[in-house]
Amino acid sequence: MGQRVLRLVLSLAGVAVVTVAGYNLLPVNATTIGFAYLLLVLIVASFWGFFEASIASVAATLTFNYFFLPPVGRFTIADPQNWVALFSFLTTALIASRLSAEVKRRALDAVERQQDLERLYTFSRAILLIDSTEPFPKQLVRKLAEIFDLGAVVLYERRAEEFYRAGPLDFDGLDDQLRDSALQGTSFADTQHHRVITAVRLGSEPIAGLALQGAEMPDAVLQGIANLVAIGLERARAQDLSSQIEAARRSEKLRITLLDAMAHEFKTPLTSIMAATTSLMANPDQPANSRSELVKIADEEAKHLNELIDDAVEMGRLDTANIQLHTEPSNVGELVREVIASMHNVIDGRPLNVVCEEHPPAAPVDRRLVKLAIKQLLDNALKYSPPDTPVTVRVHNGSGVTVAVTDYGKGIPSQEQSRIFERLYRSPSG
Repeated sequence: MGQRVLRLVLSLAGVAVVTVAGYNLLPVNATTIGFAYLLLVLIVASFWGFFEASIASVAATLTFNYFFLPPVGRFTIADPQNWVALFSFLTTALIASRLSAEVKRRALDAVERQQDLERLYTFSRAILLIDSTEPFPKQLVRKLAEIFDLGAVVLYERRAEEFYRAGPLDFDGLDDQLRDSALQGTSFADTQHHRVITAVRLGSEPIAGLALQGAEMPDAVLQGIANLVAIGLERARAQDLSSQIEAARRSEKLRITLLDAMAHEFKTPLTSIMAATTSLMANPDQPANSRSELVKIADEEAKHLNELIDDAVEMGRLDTANIQLHTEPSNVGELVREVIASMHNVIDGRPLNVVCEEHPPAAPVDRRLVKLAIKQLLDNALKYSPPDTPVTVRVHNGSGVTVAVTDYGKGIPSQEQSRIFERLYRSPSG
C-alpha cells in the first residue's frame, strides 16, 4: 500500500514538472505539451501499471485544460474544437496506458511462466538424481521445498501410510485433510495462509496427498508438481519392486549354489562312512582292532559331516537380517587352536605353522562366527595351495586382534578381487 501511494505521488509530481516546464521555462503550444503529457503517461504505465497511469492521465487532462487551453487559468473551454482535443487526449492517454500496462503484464507473466517451467524442469531432474541414502519421499519433499522456495511441504503417501515433511515452517493440524486427499482425491485451499492441499494421482487413482505453503502458484504449475511427484513415487516403487525381485533371484541362486556346495563337501565324509560300514558288513568276523578302527573312522567322519551341516546352516543365516551377535571376551589364539583341532582330517599331515603371542588380550567376539570365519580361511588355504607347501596362521595385536592365514597358492587374480566377499563365488581359474 505504501509503495502504491509513493508511485501516485511521483506520477503527479511528473505531471507538475511537465506543466511547469511547458508553462514557465519553455513556453510551448498546446500540441507540444499534449504530446509531452502523453509521453509521461506511457512512461508511468510502462513502469508502474494502469492505475497509476490513469491517475496521471486525469491529472494531465486537468492541467492541460487549466494552463494551456483558452481561456487559460480557468477550467472552461471557449472553443468547441478544444473540447474535442481534450477528450481525444484523455481517451488516447487512457488507451495507451492500458495497452502499455497490458504489455508489461504479459511480459511479467511470460517471465513467471518461464521461471515456473525452469523450476519444474529442475525438480524433474532432481527426482531422477535422488539416491538411496534416504527414503525417496523424504528427499523428494526436501527438494520440492528448496526448488520452489516453499515454507512448508508435507507429503502423505497412501501405500506406506507415512507423512514426510520439509521446510522451515510448521504445517501441523492438516493430517486428516491430507489423508482424505490421498484416499478420495479431494483438494483444499487456504488463501489467507497461502496453503493448498492437492491429490497426487497416478492415472485416475489418488496415491498421495500433497500440502504446500508459502507461495502462490498457477493451477497448471501445481498440477505439474503433483504429476512429477506421482511419477517419482511410482519410479521409487518400481525400483523397490525390482530390488525385491533381484533379492529373491539372488536368494534362489544362493540356495542352489549352497546345495551344490553342500553336496560337494558331503561326498568325502559320506564316502568314508560308507566304506567303513560296508567293510564291517562284508567282513563281520574281522579282528576286533580292525572293527574298532573302522567304527572310529565312521564316527569321526560323522562328526565331520555334522560340522559341515552346522557350517552350512550358519552360512545360510548370514544372509538374513536377523543375525544376533553373542559376544564374549575370548582368547583368539585358543579359537584358532580349536579350529585346527577340528580340521585334523582336512589338514592330514600338511605343514601348518601357528604363530601366536603367549598372552594375547581377550577380544569381545562371537566365538561361533569367528571360528567359522577362521575355518573358511584355513580351508581355502589348504585347498588352493600346493600340497607340499606350508600354511601359516598368525595371531597378532595392533589396534585390535588380527588373524592372518598365509599360503603359497597362486593368489586371487586382480580382476576377481572385488568379488572376494561374494557369497559362494568360485573363480573360473580354480
